[in-house]
Amino acid sequence: MPSSHPIHVSDADVQFWEDEGYFVYQHPLFPQAKFEELAAYFEQMLADLPPGARPEAMDVPHFAHPKLFDWLLADEVLDFVERFVGPDIALWSSHFICKPAGDGKAVPWHEDSAYWSGRLDEQNVLTVWLAVDASTTENGCMRVVPRTHHYGFSEYEPVDRETNVFGTRIKPDQFDEGSAVDLELRRGECHIHHAKLIHASNANTSAKRRCGYTMRYMPTSVKLFPRDNFPHAIYLARGRDIAGNQYGEPFQVFEPGVRAIYRR
Repeated sequence: MPSSHPIHVSDADVQFWEDEGYFVYQHPLFPQAKFEELAAYFEQMLADLPPGARPEAMDVPHFAHPKLFDWLLADEVLDFVERFVGPDIALWSSHFICKPAGDGKAVPWHEDSAYWSGRLDEQNVLTVWLAVDASTTENGCMRVVPRTHHYGFSEYEPVDRETNVFGTRIKPDQFDEGSAVDLELRRGECHIHHAKLIHASNANTSAKRRCGYTMRYMPTSVKLFPRDNFPHAIYLARGRDIAGNQYGEPFQVFEPGVRAIYRR
């Protein structure tokens, strides 16, 4: 049964997403109480990080914290995602990227699909970027280069891991940074982007923290190719399987993948 929480997505918004590779949703994704519950749960997770662990690297946290499925598989977010990818939806992954005030690391220019190359038969993944904190140009909001999702993979070069979340970036001659768009959000709002869209975010040197929760979904027509040396679970979020994938059990700890989270 669809959620009673209103979804404000028009056909023109869906067309914008398809053409530009992103869309900013300037409405609350969840009802206020449900969003605040997620924010409070994140604060406890942050407080429990092991010594030395960076808050930008809280990857696939739902493997160790299955409570997060309360939001990842909620009707509010699935009703929203369905408008863009259709009724048969798989949960691919999630990630808290929290940039602390003053020394939050930059996210270098990249395509998500470059890190997933060879794992999916089609890089048709939609990321919902939910603002746990307000996300502004001041504290390092996400930046995108529109329409670049229509192209192939870019060439990469190394960057300093001390100041960047990832160890590589797209070479500057591969795209026009001058055409980048800043995606600012209020708390509880979100934007979406395609896996092949070139995007980044600046370091956070401001006095305000910036945290986003990325919730990643794909149509179940996308086929996952498992790797024994990188255990990963996907989940049937809504509808039916099309590609013949194997799905994990939600609301349970995924033991083989727990080691992947909270990297130092």
